Amino acid sequence: MRVAIAGAGAVGTSIAAELIDASHQVMLIEREADHFVPESVEQADWVLGDACEVSTLEESGIQLCDVVIAATGDDKVNLVVSLLAKTEFAVRRVVARVNNPANEWLFTEAWGVDVAVSTPRMLAAMVEEAVSVGDLVRLMTFRRSQANLVEITLPDETPLAGRPVRDLALPKDAALVTILRGERVIVPQPEDPLEPGDELLFVSPSDVEPEIRAALGY
Repeated sequence: MRVAIAGAGAVGTSIAAELIDASHQVMLIEREADHFVPESVEQADWVLGDACEVSTLEESGIQLCDVVIAATGDDKVNLVVSLLAKTEFAVRRVVARVNNPANEWLFTEAWGVDVAVSTPRMLAAMVEEAVSVGDLVRLMTFRRSQANLVEITLPDETPLAGRPVRDLALPKDAALVTILRGERVIVPQPEDPLEPGDELLFVSPSDVEPEIRAALGY
């Protein structure tokens, strides 16, 4: 997968290094000469230019990228990069960093954003997930589809213990995508039994979350 990252600060270069370790091709676009340090992530392609300029994006070959990540420290820049990537270059997946939580409402499909990453929201979700058992926690929102990644941990006394996944009466718009059991990551099959302590991850729109709770006995 080829990924373009706008912004080569600490966040952008860290993301680039992680993606390169996972065998992806990465291009970093940086307009500030002070942050243009190719030796910091040598395996990445580096472009010195303004990612808010159509000419820079075109010359860098952003139209060949599968994913664009707007990772600068300026929300206005991230929104412009997202909009250009989606509308001018038809990039399939656009991820944008939200620096100021007050601006989160802007990071929607209207601005070309498929996934908005807000650090305060994610930290709050992680804390809630860590202490919640038997309640549904929203971990992430996929803006383009208006779907959410939600999690629920089965308590020790769950009535679902030992029952197969196929017995879950889930709404048609909800999908159980993963079961986390200790250190194991389980891709659920219909015959797989559920156990107390299982963390169930679902993708679903907000309006069916009450039905997911009901299917799990809450």
